[in-house]
Amino acid sequence: MSTQWRGRFLEDFTVGDVYRSRLGRTLEAVDNTWFTLLTMNTNQMHFNAQYAARTEFGQPLVVSTLTLAIVVGLSVADTSENAAANLGWDNIKLPKPVYAGDTIWAESEVLSVRESKSRPSCGIVGIRTRGINQRGEVVIEFTRSFLCFKRDAPEIVDVFPVTEENWTVS
Repeated sequence: MSTQWRGRFLEDFTVGDVYRSRLGRTLEAVDNTWFTLLTMNTNQMHFNAQYAARTEFGQPLVVSTLTLAIVVGLSVADTSENAAANLGWDNIKLPKPVYAGDTIWAESEVLSVRESKSRPSCGIVGIRTRGINQRGEVVIEFTRSFLCFKRDAPEIVDVFPVTEENWTVS
């Protein structure tokens, strides 16, 4: 008999549930530089320390879409590990800046849960998520909806490979 955590399925969500990420993620200057280069973002606020020093922020800002990506990623284990697809992000707000060296955690609240009308093996979950830094400041907030598999969805049943081999260690 094996026991495994398979993440939350549609049946596991209840409106009002709140999930807090188990892990935090410290954003380093190199993360910001790589993301800036990868996305072709040429705003000097993100990679030119001399330029950023003359602004109200005094230092380079972490690219806001990197902040969004990290916070979504931090929330996946709690919310959408069994998502078939993201359906949308809305109401993205950035109330505080994020700098290299900040550590971010994610907190999500379930806003809606319903069966899918077009996909019998799935339902739609609506959540709101926020990123909170080490100072307790909210740095990003957004709503998100995703198509989530039901526990018995045929698309995801028995995905772990079966082996007939015996253990060789004790």
